[in-house]
Amino acid sequence: MPQQAYLAALEWHLDMGANEAILEEAQDHLQRPVAAPPPSVAGTSLPVADPPALAGHTPQAETAALAGTQALKQQATELAAAANTLEDLAAAIQNFEGLDIKKTATNFVFADGNPRARVMLVGEAPGADEDRQGTPFVGVSGQLLDKILACIGLDRRAEDPAHSIYISNVLNWRPPGNRTPTPQEMEIALPFIEKHIALKNPECLILCGGVAATTLLHSKESISRLRGTRHIFMPQTLQTDRGIPAIATYHPSYLLRTPSQKAKVWQDMLFLQKMLEEV
Repeated sequence: MPQQAYLAALEWHLDMGANEAILEEAQDHLQRPVAAPPPSVAGTSLPVADPPALAGHTPQAETAALAGTQALKQQATELAAAANTLEDLAAAIQNFEGLDIKKTATNFVFADGNPRARVMLVGEAPGADEDRQGTPFVGVSGQLLDKILACIGLDRRAEDPAHSIYISNVLNWRPPGNRTPTPQEMEIALPFIEKHIALKNPECLILCGGVAATTLLHSKESISRLRGTRHIFMPQTLQTDRGIPAIATYHPSYLLRTPSQKAKVWQDMLFLQKMLEEV
């Protein structure tokens, strides 16, 4: 591959926020550790027990991890329930110590746009630009999102609720290296984003990206199967009889890598526009 192509690939990774080394050297996490040879006495090998399971993959470890996740989710649920305003909720999330990604993030990223907007958009987590500025969906992907929303007359800076939008993420802290959030992180954060949506009380939801869509729709379907259909968001951690109409669509960072899918997002925006007219 020409040197220019390597440099272009490196630049793309930096733009996407992959600017941190997790380990000093590359590791093959699929390879099992090599067991030490058994000790011998007078040329006779001693009996060797069965090799232990990989660390973190024993049934006991998985049970403990699940219990820990549920305990933290319960704590988050209680904190979210006590929040009566968006300001209360932001303070509760900032004070919550149950997500380790808080320790590696630079800034808390809560929301942007008009809280009175008819539409709320929810992504998965902040990226490098968002982490630096403390605002969701900025940088190259945020600029593309703004252009997409402008096509149907929505602007995060608009004062008119009919033409504005309110933007947030499931996670309010950037995962290190812009990695995909883990299912455990999304599970723990679920009470906060569900209360965020309840306090905002939008008429329609845009679930941006596969992680956000599967988390909030409690689905295992891919984003390609979830988009193009009207969904009803029903919170799991709150008691309510009111569902909120929602659509799922591709994340703008995915469109930057796969421009051929932009036409489908345009279809999603037209579908959203029709839903708003019906509402």
